[in-house]
Amino acid sequence: MSIIKDGLLYAKTHEWVKIEGDMATVGVSDFAQKQLTDVVYVDLPDVGKEAHSGKPLLTIESVKSAEDVFSPVDGTVQDVNRELSDEPEKINKDPFGAWLVRIKLKNKPSGLMTPEEYKKFIGE
Repeated sequence: MSIIKDGLLYAKTHEWVKIEGDMATVGVSDFAQKQLTDVVYVDLPDVGKEAHSGKPLLTIESVKSAEDVFSPVDGTVQDVNRELSDEPEKINKDPFGAWLVRIKLKNKPSGLMTPEEYKKFIGE
């Protein structure tokens, strides 16, 4: 069973989003990190990059594969979690503590799921 935290929204591409005012903190879900297996590298975007909902934002590499992480919101990257450059395995240890980016929202997010909807979506 995957950990699905309350107070967050989830994308169909398995990112979690925490909305605080006009800022969105984004990470990958526990379900996603389990599918990736051991994360070995995170290719973070540059601060200032435009993020477009449903479009690739960054790449996570694991021993198994390299996968795009899609932006769940529209906006501009304001901050990246530089700790992940040296310790990408933090995503496996604590996917909710190992946030990836913070995005200043351009508009109100849409199409995201509540924890209950996400639980059904992944079949748990």
